[in-house]
Amino acid sequence: MKPLGPFAASPHLAVAVSGGADSLALALLADAWARRRGGRATALTVDHGLRPEAAAEARQVARWLRAAGIAHRTLRWHAPSVSRANLQARAREARYGLLTAWCRDHGVVDLLIAHHREDQAETFLLRLARGSGLDGLAAMAPVAPRDGVRLLRPLLAVPKAALIALLKRRKQAWIEDPSNLNPAYARVRLRALLPALAAEGLTAERLAATATRLGQARAALAESCAALLDRSVAADDAGFARLDTAAFAAAPREVALRALARLLVSFGGQDYTPRYDRLCRLADELFAGLPGGRTLAGCRILPQGTGQALILREARALAPALAIGRAPVTWDGRFTIAPRRSRRGAVTIGALGESDGQALRGAEPALELGALPRLALPTLPALRDAAGLLAVPHLGWQRRARPGRKGQAVDPLDDYLVTGPLVKLRNGAGFTLV
Repeated sequence: MKPLGPFAASPHLAVAVSGGADSLALALLADAWARRRGGRATALTVDHGLRPEAAAEARQVARWLRAAGIAHRTLRWHAPSVSRANLQARAREARYGLLTAWCRDHGVVDLLIAHHREDQAETFLLRLARGSGLDGLAAMAPVAPRDGVRLLRPLLAVPKAALIALLKRRKQAWIEDPSNLNPAYARVRLRALLPALAAEGLTAERLAATATRLGQARAALAESCAALLDRSVAADDAGFARLDTAAFAAAPREVALRALARLLVSFGGQDYTPRYDRLCRLADELFAGLPGGRTLAGCRILPQGTGQALILREARALAPALAIGRAPVTWDGRFTIAPRRSRRGAVTIGALGESDGQALRGAEPALELGALPRLALPTLPALRDAAGLLAVPHLGWQRRARPGRKGQAVDPLDDYLVTGPLVKLRNGAGFTLV
């Protein structure tokens, strides 16, 4: 745990526990580690409802952990019934969404995941088979930010056999997931090859160590990428950025590509970087002066005079409006909205749009747009209620405040805290150049 710190004086750790040997062992280890420091651990089990026995397994995990004095919570996901396409991937995303949401709701910063040495070796081989580059081959990082929570993987250098031995010493049973034996999954097929690879010297230990060394190289490149962004990009939390293309062209190509990819992911609201060949093509055009605009990864890239370019959200790719409840929500992959207090009636967040943007400028001739590009105006997040446009946080505009119960003005800009894509840009969350 020490290399993954720093930690609070009395840490409260969350541990993702499926009931398998790996995660049960991690829960026991994490609880002991936290208790020695005056803290505690809470185990979290996600019931996807995809197998009939899942609910019973979650109850069994709860009994085991409570017997060990470890708090446990079951989080349930209700899979959409409209489509079974790509269900495993959606279930995985839902699992992380539920886990990180619980952590945020309970003020827990660190979420522990039980990936071990063989998992790391298998991930390396999977990425190698897909032709991944450095980021992909670096496999799983020991520390990764996600949705305001730190994902920690303290067991990446620990063999699975050691975790099973721990449970046997404790006389602790565990659940075997039948999918771990299903050859329909590529990871299972690669797992079956590990003994033959080990006989040729490609042991799980060596494969995982290679991934670790590549991870160190990835971290060094990430620092260079951040430095390039810092000195050559003027980014605005309203969702656009101006970049010095000459500085990008002068940087090492790999660093420039990473910086460009991070910009596109952050301001385009995407989960993944664009395909490498498309990214290279855009970079070549950008460094050559970008004769005309381009679109990629949900962004518009436009020339802005000699040596300058503008990156902003592509209006036609904006997400639909989203209802705001009591919990924070993310709209368009770029803006997080945290309600500070509830309001009467339904409130949504969505794009300001061309028509409302023009109407607003016409009704408010003194409205200060500052450095906001005209093309970025329709892409701004706007709050709406039953009466129409309520507020545009990044313009500081709100509909005339209504009186509150005691006569005081009620300010919608104070009711909702809206943060933009700069957090994603700065920490590189979700950034993998494969």
